[in-house]
Amino acid sequence: MTGPVPGWWGGTVHFPVPRVPPQPAPGSTGTDAGLSEELASVVAGARRRALRDGDRQIDTAHLLHSLVESEPEVRAAFGGPDQVARVLGYLVQRSIGYGLRWQATVEDSGANPVAPSARDSGQTSWSPSAAAAMLRARERAAGRGDPRAGGLDLLAELAADRHSRAVEVLVHAGVDTERLTGRIGELSQQV
Repeated sequence: MTGPVPGWWGGTVHFPVPRVPPQPAPGSTGTDAGLSEELASVVAGARRRALRDGDRQIDTAHLLHSLVESEPEVRAAFGGPDQVARVLGYLVQRSIGYGLRWQATVEDSGANPVAPSARDSGQTSWSPSAAAAMLRARERAAGRGDPRAGGLDLLAELAADRHSRAVEVLVHAGVDTERLTGRIGELSQQV
């Protein structure tokens, strides 16, 4: 809750409005270079979600939540609206308490190393797994000749890290990550 709210005594209660200091995306030079406009918006949403949830770092589940909420092409990669609803339902549970066990830990699956500068700079609040997924999404886009990574690039990289929080969410929601990866490949070819 933010902003002024009427109090029971007739006065007004003021709740502080959380402020997120500007933070560069992992591997960028202070801007969201290498990200599509849509993906830059997803990153901003993940930052807000992490702050609101009281998490110390933006993790892969924050990125997944923001992707599924805001990217139509990402939702199309799932097996239909029922599967999207299950994923979002699980992510909402995480926001309202399920993820409390994650708050005191750093997400680092170790499956995908991240460049030391992105991990140790102290300027970003990204989990090593989320930073690695962002860097690999850029590399994936560059591999097909696109200068900017999009939502499907990031979704593919989130689903590839079998030990990430994003994959834990997907598996608990009943998503077959191998099938999802195949659909992402098909959709990427159509774009």
